[in-house]
Amino acid sequence: MPSASFSSTRSYTRRTRRKGSNRLPIPSRTSNSGGVVEAGVTCEPLVAASGSYATPGGASTSTSSFQHVPPYDLRGRKSPLHLHDASTAGFNATAPVHPTATRPTSPTASATASVLQSAATPPLSQPARKRLRRNTSCTITSSDNTNSAAHYLQCELPDEVMLTIFSYLYEQDLCRIAQVCKRFQAIANDNNLWKRLYQSVFEYDTPLFHTENSRFDFIPFDESEHHNPWKESFRQLKKRCLHVRPHYNGTAKDPVRRMPHFETIQAGLDHADEHLNGGAKIFLHPGTYRGEFLVIDSDITLIGAAPGVVADAVILERETESTVMFVEGAKSAYLGHVTLKFTPNVTSTVPHHKHFCLEVGENCSPTIDHCIIRSSSVVGAAVCVSGAGANPRIHHCDVSDCENVGIYVTDHAQGTFEDNEICRNALAGVWVKNHANPVMRRNHIHHGRDVGIFTFDNGLGFFEANDIHNNRIAGFEVKAGANPSVVQCEIHHGQTGGIYVHENGLGQFIDNRIHSNNFAGVWITSNSNPTIRRNDIYNGHQGGVYIFGEGRGLIEHNNIYGNALAGIQIRTNSDPIVRHNKIHHGQHGGIYVHEKGAGLVEENEVYANTLAGVWITTGSTPVLRRNRIHSGKQVGVYFYDNGHGKLEDNDIFNHLYSGVQIRTGSNPIIKGNKIWGGQNGGVLVYNGGLGVLEQNEIFDNAMAGVWIKTDSNPTLKRNKIYDGRDGGICIFNGGKGNLEENEIFRNAQAGVLISTQSHPTLRRNRIFDGLAAGVEITNNATATLDSNQIFNNRFGGLCLASGVQPIVRCNKIFSNQDAVEKAVANGQCLYKISSYTSFPMHDFYRCQTCNTTDRNAICVNCIKTCHAGHDVEFIRHDRFFCDCGAGTLNNQCQLQGEPTQDTDTLYDSAAPIESHTLMVN
Repeated sequence: MPSASFSSTRSYTRRTRRKGSNRLPIPSRTSNSGGVVEAGVTCEPLVAASGSYATPGGASTSTSSFQHVPPYDLRGRKSPLHLHDASTAGFNATAPVHPTATRPTSPTASATASVLQSAATPPLSQPARKRLRRNTSCTITSSDNTNSAAHYLQCELPDEVMLTIFSYLYEQDLCRIAQVCKRFQAIANDNNLWKRLYQSVFEYDTPLFHTENSRFDFIPFDESEHHNPWKESFRQLKKRCLHVRPHYNGTAKDPVRRMPHFETIQAGLDHADEHLNGGAKIFLHPGTYRGEFLVIDSDITLIGAAPGVVADAVILERETESTVMFVEGAKSAYLGHVTLKFTPNVTSTVPHHKHFCLEVGENCSPTIDHCIIRSSSVVGAAVCVSGAGANPRIHHCDVSDCENVGIYVTDHAQGTFEDNEICRNALAGVWVKNHANPVMRRNHIHHGRDVGIFTFDNGLGFFEANDIHNNRIAGFEVKAGANPSVVQCEIHHGQTGGIYVHENGLGQFIDNRIHSNNFAGVWITSNSNPTIRRNDIYNGHQGGVYIFGEGRGLIEHNNIYGNALAGIQIRTNSDPIVRHNKIHHGQHGGIYVHEKGAGLVEENEVYANTLAGVWITTGSTPVLRRNRIHSGKQVGVYFYDNGHGKLEDNDIFNHLYSGVQIRTGSNPIIKGNKIWGGQNGGVLVYNGGLGVLEQNEIFDNAMAGVWIKTDSNPTLKRNKIYDGRDGGICIFNGGKGNLEENEIFRNAQAGVLISTQSHPTLRRNRIFDGLAAGVEITNNATATLDSNQIFNNRFGGLCLASGVQPIVRCNKIFSNQDAVEKAVANGQCLYKISSYTSFPMHDFYRCQTCNTTDRNAICVNCIKTCHAGHDVEFIRHDRFFCDCGAGTLNNQCQLQGEPTQDTDTLYDSAAPIESHTLMVN
């Protein structure tokens, strides 16, 4: 009032200073644009251009009176009807302004809010004035009670009381009142205040953010980047929202918020179509919505709204047709956080042709998010996506415990399926057929009562990082022209197999882990031709990869190990390509080819398997090239029972048995291989085995480089057989064979030993530098020797036992050391040159006086010296070492002097010898 004295103003200032200790120290701010002016504890008057200041009523008075305007005068502020700053952005700015801005049930709240409104709302006729900055206390004329009340509210009232007052306001008015001053702004943005407000509308326990189109994310309070997550979530969700809340006790129309509420979902959809022209958000509050046939043909958002696990509280259920159907027009529709149930009444006689809980039709691409989907129908599927242009995004859903198929994608449909739980369904977890091409990532597909994923009838699809396990049939089945891509999945603990490809199935299986399945990790059959690449296939209760029934396929760069049966099994006219794999530590063999199996097996590493590295049997004809087959606990490559095929350019080494075995009618071609380090020889051909061994290197084997036994008849051409720790080639027990143009050298025993009714043919071989004899024939054996060169062997070139009469033509036997004849001539005991590791061929005797048998051979020099005057008998000219010199007889050998040289070095591989070509030339 103009008549107010300055003294009264001064006394009010003192009261303000005494009570101001609990107030927020908020400085004043003047908007340069003439907009919002936020005042603090210290207030300045608004001074007109003429030197006068404005009164609350708009009158001017002289500056000599020094009358002050009330604090927090909001002249220059825009009308609350037109506020669009950051505090109110996103809320309904077109809603009518209610001066009380409170819930109508509280008279006290109405009165209190009137005072707040008087402080917050200036006269609309006042122009913006520039505020002069003065160093004065917060003063107010005592004659204006309204302004005093406003000052008290703004400056004096404790925060707790202000918070209680603000709790009666709706969100729109809270945003407006926050513009009064910084203190109001701080209190109006209280998190607990907004949380109560938010939960009264949306009921969520955690703020839900509409981060982008068709995407909603719950972000916990302590993980949010927003200062007030509840307010920010409210801002994002409020626009164009409707509520379906059956039996809602509040106001049905909610005029302040303009959030209509409906009893049924269909009513909400109809309202959105009529009034909101698409893009509306419909919040479905707790309840079970039965019987509504929902056909979505627009970009509507349907989302559950409830505390706790939202989908558990919001249930949509139907007994006929589909529970929810998306059709053309639903390009960006959204359905989230609800439970969908399809529970047909089996006793009902009402016919229906739809058997799906959720159906997505042609030319629509809705988002289905965090839904629980159940179907008790014994036909159809819980989710059906069909038709060209059907391209939904289904993620974080639970499709479980259904009495049929979980997800069915067909008829050129697509779709992205991510992070879903698909389990315990009666039929397949996922069906893909008829050129459908979905993308499925990070799904958990398990404990199905049928197959995990079934692609058939030309189905496609890209399947990445899925966890597929404990399904009753295969984890992944491909049939009838289907061609899926399966990448980085884990397929394990299947009650039958891991992957089953049959009936002309295709597919690419890349970088997967396939393990612990009861049957084979991968089955390929009936003209199927998949690509199995860079997978880990291990710990199967049967085999790793099983190819049968004319199966094919590319098996490449896989790590196959620890399986109970063969790492790779090929049978019944199957013809795969197997290359660059590691097949190791199997409890059975490495590769097993049988029953007319074929295939190209190249550049694999096969090692440390319990049985043979490679088994080839029963009419099979694989081609093995450039493999490393080593360190097995039995044989390297085993041909038996008419096993055939080609073994070319492989490294076969370090097996506890021989490197290669051929028996019982098997007739392979073995060419260009390196076969070494076998503890039972290099190559063993026995029991009627055949085969062509050509241009191989066979060396450093503990026993014979090549054994030919028991009526076997192989052909050996141009092989190099050397540095053996026993003989080069040993032919026993009726063995035959054609040995042509081989080089046999530096072996510890005879280069070629022929014994016991054997009759091989040797042509144009070079047998040299042996540590024993070149060729020895004994024990009623015979041979044909034609045009061979036998030279520089220690014990002699050609050594024939008594009664042996080979066919010998055009051989060159020269420069042999004849150590046996020299030892006899020098009067030495032959044990001196042979020890017990070699069996030189010479005349052996027995001593009847010493009661020796014909098995106790005594060399001629020991007969002359050690058994002089005894009754002795000539036995035969044959291979023995001297028992007298060995000390096995009762008499001490008189010819033995110092111990014989250590012969253990005979078991070591020969040191490499460098070529002298450059030095000579």
